[in-house]
Amino acid sequence: MPVIIQGGMGVAVSDWRLARAVSRLGQLGVVSGTALDQILARRLQDGDPGGHMRRGLQAFPNRAMAERVSSRCFIPGGRQPGQSYRSLPLQSLDPPRAFLELCVVANFVEVWLAREGHGGLIGINYLEKIQIPHLPSLYGAMLAGVDYVLMGAGIPLKIPGALDRLAMHEAASYPVTTTGARPGDEVTVGFDPRDLAIGTGAPLKRPAFLAIIASEVLAQTLVRRANGRVDGFVVEGATAGGHNAPPRGKLQLTPEGEPHYGERDRVDLARLRALGLPFWLAGGYGTPERLREALEMGAAGVQVGTAFAFCAESGLRPDYRQALLRQAIDGRASVFTDPSASPTGFPFKVARLDGTISDPAVYAARPRICDLGFLREAYREGDGSVGFRCAAEPVNVYVAKGGDVSATMGRKCICNALVATAGYPQVRAGRYIEHGIVTAGDDLAGIARFVRPGATDYAAADVVDTLLSALPVP
Repeated sequence: MPVIIQGGMGVAVSDWRLARAVSRLGQLGVVSGTALDQILARRLQDGDPGGHMRRGLQAFPNRAMAERVSSRCFIPGGRQPGQSYRSLPLQSLDPPRAFLELCVVANFVEVWLAREGHGGLIGINYLEKIQIPHLPSLYGAMLAGVDYVLMGAGIPLKIPGALDRLAMHEAASYPVTTTGARPGDEVTVGFDPRDLAIGTGAPLKRPAFLAIIASEVLAQTLVRRANGRVDGFVVEGATAGGHNAPPRGKLQLTPEGEPHYGERDRVDLARLRALGLPFWLAGGYGTPERLREALEMGAAGVQVGTAFAFCAESGLRPDYRQALLRQAIDGRASVFTDPSASPTGFPFKVARLDGTISDPAVYAARPRICDLGFLREAYREGDGSVGFRCAAEPVNVYVAKGGDVSATMGRKCICNALVATAGYPQVRAGRYIEHGIVTAGDDLAGIARFVRPGATDYAAADVVDTLLSALPVP
């Protein structure tokens, strides 16, 4: 088992290049599975610099499907300046075939590229809350031979069973959390690989499943109630980047306006160890001393995100990465745990950086629009049908769908912002360009420890070498 798991961060921050670099160093490289359909489509519309996406498409087992995806998305030479990216259909309970094909192919390409040219381990990370694309996304990653699936931001009770069925090329279903659902009223999405005629031959490798948790209670629940094998846990504390689990009990804010985490939010590692499954600790473990401490507490190792997010191989937009790295070196970097930024209602860590929507003026100038929709909430209409709404969409639209106006206060379009942070911002009406948002853990200031004297940058190898330096030489 790996000692270091590289975090699956943001949208395409943990991309195939970063995961491949970490895997080649003998650790678990992880690609972010969030919004990969959009990322592949936009890379192709930008002309696929370097030809990497087309190389991955060439390896896909169904040539006709890969060619359909390419023909829909690829623009030779890339978009014209000021040209918008083409819109893709929003997720739905009955997605069109084109959506399923793009999800399968996009996840395959990202994992295939991460695995290309070496024999190391590759994982993929998903947010449980983005439920509709789970099944085709998992199947695409499994077609490429993914070794680990990691999932947080929810309770993934049905993922282990889905992995079992998809490994056999069998149909699977997944429940969609629906606000206002009545008792016994289950909303699901289904996926049958056989409908896409990709392959019904030998079984696929069933990847190991690691649930990302913030409490031993959730770990116990998964062991008892999951519909298949859970292989381990990543225990993510409130100092980790991205979405954080809300504090237990009534929400209280610090004087700075951040959620207050207390003793009730600490994970009981003794109870976790009693489950007999391996676990990795995450959130502030990006130092040799914390790695050694984790191992002494019985962990298999640590998951580290922020340190890898700002290394040279990261998919983070270069100007954002370099600006925040300079801040860290100068001792000026800071992170705010925003209780209201994310439409999910989960606290979301935001690095303060001018020119991103962490800047109140930039946020206020953005027109509210929801055209990617990954974090939309499913809800029951009065007639029993299922609709979708987002607290970051236009307020009047959200309220017309039965949403509470108070839920819209301070909400940010995390979907468009994170895609922009990876370097693929939407252009609107040829003039307005989406701004990004950078998420990082509380240890953002600490990334300066990986920069060698006289240097202004660092690589994934610097992170791995530094973390392992406190361990005995085998």
